[in-house]
Formats: sequence, structure tokens, C-alpha cells
Amino acid sequence: MKEINLKNAIITLVIGVVIWFIPAPQGVKPEAWHLFAIFISTILGIILKAAPMGTMCMIALGITAVTQVLAPGEAGKSITLALKGFGDKVIWLIGISFFIARGFIKTGLGNRIAFLFIKVFGKSSLGLAYGLGLADLCLAPAIPSNTARGGGIIYPIMKSMAMNFGSLPDKPETHRKLGSFLTLNSYYMNLIASSMFLTGTASNPMCQKFAADLGINISWMSWAVAGFVPGIVAFIMVPLVLYKLYPPELKRTQDAPAMATEKLKEMGPVTKNEWLMLVAFFVLLALWITGDMFKIDATTTAFIGLSLLLLTSVLTWEDIKGEKGAWDTIVWFAVLVMMASSLNDLGFIGWFSELVKTQIGGLSWGIAFPVIIAVYFFSHYIFASATAHVAAMYAALLTVGVSVGIPPMLLAMMLGFLGSIYGVLTHYGHGPAPVFFGSGYVDLKSWWLLGLEIGLVLLVIYMAVGGGWMKLIGYY
Repeated sequence: MKEINLKNAIITLVIGVVIWFIPAPQGVKPEAWHLFAIFISTILGIILKAAPMGTMCMIALGITAVTQVLAPGEAGKSITLALKGFGDKVIWLIGISFFIARGFIKTGLGNRIAFLFIKVFGKSSLGLAYGLGLADLCLAPAIPSNTARGGGIIYPIMKSMAMNFGSLPDKPETHRKLGSFLTLNSYYMNLIASSMFLTGTASNPMCQKFAADLGINISWMSWAVAGFVPGIVAFIMVPLVLYKLYPPELKRTQDAPAMATEKLKEMGPVTKNEWLMLVAFFVLLALWITGDMFKIDATTTAFIGLSLLLLTSVLTWEDIKGEKGAWDTIVWFAVLVMMASSLNDLGFIGWFSELVKTQIGGLSWGIAFPVIIAVYFFSHYIFASATAHVAAMYAALLTVGVSVGIPPMLLAMMLGFLGSIYGVLTHYGHGPAPVFFGSGYVDLKSWWLLGLEIGLVLLVIYMAVGGGWMKLIGYY
């Protein structure tokens, strides 16, 4: 039982059992209430790390099927409904995009792009920060795992640059020289890039799915158009703000372009597989941008991109089988989507929304909107997973907001953006956080304090600039 935290597992079980045996509130079907008990205990188990996320979700899937909460008295139908998440196109968009991300890493194209930006912008510590951020931004549309992007490509290069300038992880007195600033900035830029594209991070398509369940249709292009302006403003402003709040001791990094040039020489000329990866990348972007015109959705586009990489042998089937992160994500993502969607189908989300509406129903939407945004943003302190947070609260808050008059697309997109940027708050709030925090360059107090300050800056940018931009382009 090495993967099981017995104490937290017992807490999770007890809370789930208690909720199960509490009589269902008036207006809630018993099966909806029982599924809610399973769902809440699963989310709690993930937060408490009672077991790995996949383990928690498999247990939840088994309990859902055995108790027949989705189809009382019909065992065969119950298991079919419990497995419906695995047939959801959103799940496969995420999984396939993970495979495509492997192509960037395997071919070395991701590293080459990062070094090219450092070569151009890396003469100062601020320029180096922007260069690493631009590399992340370029990769974000096709690499939905911001952990793979940040932890697998950007982080090793960032750390190497810091160490080459004498900022060493094992010497605390050198941390502020460069490593601390680059660590926080690279993490923040990763989250900003994640917010700008539907395929920027794994939880974004889940938001798209829940919005679609409520009749709000978000395409790859509509997300990108909405996210572009606030994302670019945040991309420009955050390094400048961080530079003032937490400045590096080393301001000039004249040797960085030379280091990047040397790395590029070591890599040699662009290989055939890198060219093929680049072609596949542009095909993906073109189809994601124009897909609505040809009735090709984002998941179909992902299948096309993966097929190109397999046909050209950029990726092999062994690569696909060995991509453990993708298969892991497909499994637990499917279960969370199934439970959250089923709660909506069984009427629980509607009931809960009406309950909350009675509390804030007297507010104008102009007041209710920032209240809902603040609740969603700051509640992330208790979540160690952006996906778990989205699964637990996105659909409910979206339903509540729409019911009190908040423009549907405005709220759906804003909650979607927050699914990335609330990760700035803690050292466990998003996939790449433990990787960057694990470098040792930033102490816990600084991480949380600066995370709150940058988080408030991002909230202002996305609410003011993002809200104004979506009004201008007719989203509400």
C-alpha cells in the first residue's frame, strides 16, 4: 500500500459514507445525491492525496457501477453509463494532444525553438524571461500538457541558464542572482500561455465540455480570439511587475545568446523529423483555426495531426504506448467528466444552482460576476489539481451565473481562463508548479506572497481587459 495514505483514505471514505446516508434534500433524486457523495469523496481524496488520482477515479468508477446510481436496477446499463466518459471526444482531444507533444520533445524541436528565442532576447535577465516565455507561448497551441511544456522543455533550459550565470540551487545565497526570478516568471508565463488556447492545458477542453452541456458553444478559434488580448497584455505586464517586486541581482546576461548559439550548434541543422513535426504543427493550427468552416472539430484535427506523425514515423506506436502521462490522463479525466456530466443530467447541478441563486438572486449581474470570479479564483487554495477544481465547480458556478443574468459566453470564457491563472497562488496549484518549486530557487513564503500579488494583477487584467475585449468583439 505504498501509494495509499491510509489515514486520508479513511477520512475520504467516512465523509463519502456520511453524505451518502444523509437524506437527499427536497428536489434532489436519491441517485443524484448518491452520485454526489461519490463525486465529493473522489475530489476530497484527490485533494488529500489519499491515493493517486487514477486510483481514486477507478475506485469511484467501480462504486458508481456497483451501486447502479446511474441506472437503478439495470446493472448492464449502469456500467455502460459509467463508462460513457471514455467515449467523450474531449477526452481523446486531450489524450491525442499529449501524444503530439511527445513529438516536440522527441524531435528536439521544442528545445530548438526555446534556444532561438533566447538567442534573440537573452541579453538581459528581463529579455531572457521574455524569451523563455515566448518559447512557451509558441508551443502552447499544440502541447496541452503545460507540465510537459514547462517541466519537460522550458524548465531544464531555464535552470541551465541560471546555473551558467552562477545562480546555483544548492547555494541559497546565489538564488536571487537570477534563478529565483526566472523560476517564478517561467511558471507564470506557462500559466498565461495555457489560458490563451483551448489546447493550452488539459482542463480547458473540460470547460468547453461543461459549457456545451449548458448550450454554450466554444470552438478552438473562439477561445483563442477571446484569450489573445488579455493573454498578451498579461504576457507583457507580468515580467515587468515581477521584475519590480522580486528583481534579480543580475540585470545583464550578455553571455546567454552565445550559450544558446552554442546549444544550437550542438543540435546541428534542422533534421528531417523536425521539419515534419513543424509541418504537422502548422496543419494542426490551420485546421483548428478554420475547422468550423469545414465542420472539422478540434478532436478530429488532433487525430489528423497524430496520423501524420505516425505515417511519417516521427512518432512510432511504441512512443504512443509508452506515453504514460497521456493514458493516465485519459483514464482519470474520463471518470471525472462522466461524474460531473451525470450530476448535470440527473438535475443536481440545476438544483444546486437554484439554491445558490436564492442567496445572490437579488444582486445585479455586474456585482454577481466579480463575486463568482473571486470565489472560483481564491477557492483554488484548497485544490491541488486544476482539473479537479474545474470538475468540482465550473459547471455549477457557470449555471448560477447565467441564471442571474451574467452573459453566458463572458462567464464561460472567464471561468475557463481562471482554470489556468489561479495556479499562480500556490506551489501545488497546477501541474508544473511542483517542478518549478522543486528547483529550490524560491522559498515557500515568497512563492505564496508573490503568487497572491501576481494573481491579483492577473485578475485585474483578465476582468478589465478581457471583459472589455469580449464586449468589443461581440461575445456579449
